[in-house]
Amino acid sequence: MALAAVLTGAVLLAGCTAGGNAIDTSGDQLLTIPREDMGTFSRNFNPFTPNAAPMTQQAVYESMLVYNPADGGTTPWLATDWVASDDGLVLTFTMRDGVTWSDGEPMIAGDVAYTFELQKELLGGFDYLDSVEADGDQTVRFILNRPYSPALYEIGQQIIVPQHIWKEIDDPAKDTNGTPVGTGPYTEVTSFQSQSFDLGKNPNYWQPEKQKIAGIRMLAFAGNDGANLAAVNGEVDWAYQFMPDIEKSFVAKDPEHRQFWFPSTGSMINWQLNTTKAPFDDVNVRKALSMAVDREQVTDIAMNGYTSPADCTGLSGAYTTWVDADIAASCDWTNHDVDAANALFDSAGYPLGADGTRTLPDGSPFTLDISVGSASSDWLSAATIISQNLAEVGITAKVDSPDWPTVSASYEDGSFDTGIVWSNNAPTPYQFYRGVMSTDTVKPVGEKTFENYHRFASPEADALLATFAASSDPAAQTEAVNGLQAQFDADAPVIPLFAGPEWGMFTDTRFTGWPTASDPYATLSTKSPTTVLVLTSLEPVTK
Repeated sequence: MALAAVLTGAVLLAGCTAGGNAIDTSGDQLLTIPREDMGTFSRNFNPFTPNAAPMTQQAVYESMLVYNPADGGTTPWLATDWVASDDGLVLTFTMRDGVTWSDGEPMIAGDVAYTFELQKELLGGFDYLDSVEADGDQTVRFILNRPYSPALYEIGQQIIVPQHIWKEIDDPAKDTNGTPVGTGPYTEVTSFQSQSFDLGKNPNYWQPEKQKIAGIRMLAFAGNDGANLAAVNGEVDWAYQFMPDIEKSFVAKDPEHRQFWFPSTGSMINWQLNTTKAPFDDVNVRKALSMAVDREQVTDIAMNGYTSPADCTGLSGAYTTWVDADIAASCDWTNHDVDAANALFDSAGYPLGADGTRTLPDGSPFTLDISVGSASSDWLSAATIISQNLAEVGITAKVDSPDWPTVSASYEDGSFDTGIVWSNNAPTPYQFYRGVMSTDTVKPVGEKTFENYHRFASPEADALLATFAASSDPAAQTEAVNGLQAQFDADAPVIPLFAGPEWGMFTDTRFTGWPTASDPYATLSTKSPTTVLVLTSLEPVTK
């Protein structure tokens, strides 16, 4: 469908236009949200598949706890409390009494145990879990095969599905779950089209007093530009995507009602180099390439100044309390220094020819591709700047921008050259460093992986990660993370660019109660675990 048709549909769906037509404030208005990375929707609410419809894990299904990176707080959700045994081998969760599934069946501890069994069967992971045991209807015990301190948040944020529904599904990996049964606030698929769908209220929600909005309407857009136009025109209530010059293009059109908030608590955004390919297996090449990149230019121009350049710890704004100040102060390879980059290339055996072209040891030109999804206008701009920066050191970099599924497939199977990629993001830096340096996360080229696309392993990092995971002592964990920062600095497994902002913009003309910098009860992400906190806090404007 043409963009104009999509936007016309968006206007009709949202019930308002930039031209001054009446805004729906009946109290029954649907919270309208664009999805900028999906040109069409499929009626798939299977939370165990990577192509599930938006809001599957935010509005339909819920987890036992919700961690909020904006304020570092943890909110009990389907569980009311949890406790770890003294030896760190048993985590016990107490489930909330009175929670029912949207079909009216009670949610019990057996559903939790079944979910983890199904999750491990379909997607793997949780290798530290020996068993999950339901003790009655309200108590669940997780038996670990080794002390593993990150387990609390990994287990606690796993969404839970109903056993009585999923045990009857013949092939859970492929079933589209078109009529989902969940515990979330908005579970009912009241309308579904390829470019929009509506979710209505869960009729049996355990917090009915928090279901103040009538429902959710999702709109499909094949890129930032279309979603941004819908936001600028007042056709959506809440958006989560990059928008250039947001003060001028969005806020200024209605400063009384429009706001944005971009905390730098998102994933670190890295330029990842496929270390299974020469010359990216050479740490000196990785560091020289990094020094050639002008991060100030990338953040000021490509990211519109919404974030700050990364340093050699690799840590984003979510981990400011973990940063080793001495290491951060001593960074050199994340600073823009063309002369130093040229010198390091030369000394590493990648000379600059008389014609200004840098060559590989075999004499062939030093060229590379930078893969970015065509819909990501901000990352495309970043890749273009990096390409221009590399020309200054004699390297030709081609920006390759097919659609996201094509880019993603090349990352997953290891056939890519280089690309701009997000990192793991969790309550502690453990998962970040595990995802960029752990031997456990490395898959052979050709075998699909969903992290460590660059396929780098460090035995030294493995030992530090094991130390962190085995301890619940803050001092010991800090020491291990300091060691991981030093190892990251030494190895440059990826080239960190900038901390990913948690995008978020809204208008309060139809709904109020939004999180802001002064009230950071959640981020403004429409795709994160904290999304449910927003959905259960908003109230419709009625006039």
